[in-house]
Amino acid sequence: MTRSILSPKRRALAAVAGGASLALVLTACGGSGGGDETSGSSGEASSIDCAPYEEFGDLDGTSVNVYTSIVDPEAQTQKDSYKPFEDCTGVTIDYEGSREFEAQLLVRVKAGNAPDIAYLPQPGLLQTIVQDTGTIVPAPDATAKNVDENWEASWKDYGTVDGVFYAAPLGANVKSYVWYSPAAFSDGGYEVPETWDDLMALSKQYSEDNDGALPWCAGVESGDATGWPGTDFVEDMMLRTAGPDVYDQWYKHEIPFNDPQVVTAFDTAGEVLKDPAMVNAGLGGVDSIATTPWTDAGFGLLDGTCFLHRAANFYQTQFPEGTDVSKDGDVFAFYLPTNQTDIKPVEVGGEFVAAFNDRPEVQAFQTYLSSAEWANAKAKATPDGGWVSANKGLDPENLSTEFDKLSAEILADPQTVSRFDASDLMPGAVGAGTFWTGIVNWLTGASTQEVVDQIEASWPAS
Repeated sequence: MTRSILSPKRRALAAVAGGASLALVLTACGGSGGGDETSGSSGEASSIDCAPYEEFGDLDGTSVNVYTSIVDPEAQTQKDSYKPFEDCTGVTIDYEGSREFEAQLLVRVKAGNAPDIAYLPQPGLLQTIVQDTGTIVPAPDATAKNVDENWEASWKDYGTVDGVFYAAPLGANVKSYVWYSPAAFSDGGYEVPETWDDLMALSKQYSEDNDGALPWCAGVESGDATGWPGTDFVEDMMLRTAGPDVYDQWYKHEIPFNDPQVVTAFDTAGEVLKDPAMVNAGLGGVDSIATTPWTDAGFGLLDGTCFLHRAANFYQTQFPEGTDVSKDGDVFAFYLPTNQTDIKPVEVGGEFVAAFNDRPEVQAFQTYLSSAEWANAKAKATPDGGWVSANKGLDPENLSTEFDKLSAEILADPQTVSRFDASDLMPGAVGAGTFWTGIVNWLTGASTQEVVDQIEASWPAS
């Protein structure tokens, strides 16, 4: 893959680190950050209001260690976004990005060498570390206040364990997208569909107009994490066919994994992923989805061998260098439509800021990262795009690309009801285990009922 940061599902892999359950989960002071200009060509963020950090006392000369899976080149934009806080407070942020984050974080926690702050890529990992080690400290009141003001309530819930709020959300991934070629749509006279039924009708129309050409391309191969893109598709369908309340019951196992509503979600995804008349354009038959790398599966949009590809916002980083991602460019994406009329369900992912120390400088930095000022500073510090947040205080005009602005618009839409990736909320043995392998079995011949029954049988006893 071309992206240096680990993919969201790869980052969601919890590494073996001892105990069984741990192994399975894993500027100067000035005006508002929302309207200032960037400080230079580097994309470095500009000034912020320093007052919120004065309540933590004199922090000059202190330091905070941050440990994360976000590595270069994305790491640099993170570091640049911290400069306003460092200038305000005199705190030095020691940033440590590692591709071995999942494995090493748990090793360090068990050895008593935890970082001050870690960016956890899944709520399930937060819950496991809190419940199994008790090493993560609750977030300060100032951080909780920021989250209450600037985030949809569900995001705070994901950072809460047993009624205690520990971790504020950081960035956000919007997973409910369909990628397409604007030129192919223009040439064929096609319009962006507004419902799921419209999307299926468009798929069939494209095939009829092009001598039976397959409209969709897909791939779920991802090394040890093979299967995860298929879980995303099923999760999106669960939100659209069963609704968010049932979705919550599903990942919490308040309904069984083989509930009829889950079968319906699988079968709806199967209208694309299991139909040989729909997929796999330019790549093979239905079973080729299991062996096609997720990183490459949508490339057919560029040469016309594929018409539609479902993937998250971060898929933009997979296209070859120089690809124009815009409404009039080489590729773009539209919201994965739904037949629901009262809500706009969106599957999301993201990181959560967990602290292993409650020193004043650590709490101050947590508070900065949860603020609208940091969200705007991060946007300004990311001139090449590829980042967005669900923080309601983020000014979309500070985002550098048309596509990032679309993601922010979807997240801020009053009709949007977001739900975190369900497999990241399920026990690791299921969400990062049998659900992934079940997808592969499903794509290579197993029936929906066989797959959901197998996954249900694998659910750990409570």
